[in-house]
Amino acid sequence: MALKLHTTSSGTGQPLVLLHGLFGMGNNLGAVARALQSHYRVHSLDLPNHGRSGWLDGGDLPAMAECVRLWMEHHGLESARFLGHSLGGKVAMQLALSHPERVEALVVADIAPVAYPPHHDAIFAALDAVAAARCRSREEASELMARYIAEAGVIQFLLMSLQRGGDGTYAWRFNLEGIRRDYSALRDAPAAVAPYAGPVLFIKGGESDYIREENRHQILGLFPHATLKMMPGCGHWLHAERPSLFNSIARRFLESQSA
Repeated sequence: MALKLHTTSSGTGQPLVLLHGLFGMGNNLGAVARALQSHYRVHSLDLPNHGRSGWLDGGDLPAMAECVRLWMEHHGLESARFLGHSLGGKVAMQLALSHPERVEALVVADIAPVAYPPHHDAIFAALDAVAAARCRSREEASELMARYIAEAGVIQFLLMSLQRGGDGTYAWRFNLEGIRRDYSALRDAPAAVAPYAGPVLFIKGGESDYIREENRHQILGLFPHATLKMMPGCGHWLHAERPSLFNSIARRFLESQSA
């Protein structure tokens, strides 16, 4: 039986699937969905081990991409356009490489098809601290995380995944132990037996180092028809930092692709 993926859908038109980043959930891309729902039937998925979706025993990129493929099959979607940020971009790339017939066009937001070194130690420490403290308010959790994380925006992003239980204490909605277990696999490069020949747009935050110049040959090796746009004045959270510009770039690219 396929793992259940929580989905929020809106709009009418050709299908567009949005995939969020690590520790997130589908509504993190809510502004993108609202900007594009007048042109597309937008489906915002919670990835496995995230949000309200089911949990996987082993959640590497191929397993996550397979969950998305099975979700498409269950909903009768033979193919769709995709937009993925960070981890969501990697999962979308993996799906395009594994099942190119499912992906009509792809927008990848600030991530490359390469392996990344570990760099979430402070976030894991903050998440563990909140889990152990059994906080009774979001303010308490926020103050606790601020001991480990300097960026207020990152704290607010993580707080979106905090839920209150029946006993009044807060816990993480996502599968923290599962994400920790699979962290190395999620940082890995997508697996490929052949390049994806469809249209791909990579959007890089001008102040982010997630996509580097030396990644260009890996990008074009796997996605030979890819183009790259840079958004000045923003970092890794480019869709939240400059939403109007990001949505405009994504919409123009998607509309330029034939159905």
